[in-house]
Amino acid sequence: MTELETDTELIEVSRSIDKFEGYENPHAVRVAVLADAVAKHFNLAPQDLQMLRQSALVHDIGELVMNRSYINKQGVLSNEERIDLNRHPVIGEQETAKRGMSRAVQLLVRWHHEWWNGTGYPDGLERRQIPLAARILRVCDTYSAMTDARPFSVPISAEEAKRYLTEWAGIEFDPQIVKVFLALENLDELKSYADFPVEAEVAEFDESSEEDEPPIITE
Repeated sequence: MTELETDTELIEVSRSIDKFEGYENPHAVRVAVLADAVAKHFNLAPQDLQMLRQSALVHDIGELVMNRSYINKQGVLSNEERIDLNRHPVIGEQETAKRGMSRAVQLLVRWHHEWWNGTGYPDGLERRQIPLAARILRVCDTYSAMTDARPFSVPISAEEAKRYLTEWAGIEFDPQIVKVFLALENLDELKSYADFPVEAEVAEFDESSEEDEPPIITE
């Protein structure tokens, strides 16, 4: 199977994940486009860009497999629900392995919730223990989730989302990746659904183209 065929199949999988998570607009493809734009500033090799793109498309496949009804409930998750939800990166790693995806993709899916300061999950990795691609996913996934609508939340503006990234750089996010992300421009995927009537159908991915707790964001 060619890379293009693989990505076409994964885009279909990503749509199923988005639908389950209750996103009103395509989420995973948007993360893939943003992550690719950031990664190119770090001169990743073509094969590494491909692995990043694939992991972006299926980063929350663990939630789809777990199939929990609380994913889109109104209000804050209970402690039990939060602990259960925190298993989804590991479940996602297992599911991508079952689907025959590369070990690189499996690990990026496992580590996309690791935090720069070591307080993320599931393994508590910190700083450069976290692979660069996983650190990129953390930033792009968070931005995309905050600027889109779901049953339990409304999108915040692009300005507010960028402010959040800035405030949590060095805590949740790699500061260098935040810096590169904030310098991106001329991408429709940067526009918030709160600010701009972005079309409901985003174009398919084009390769050319403990202090105060932060707000709870279920990506």
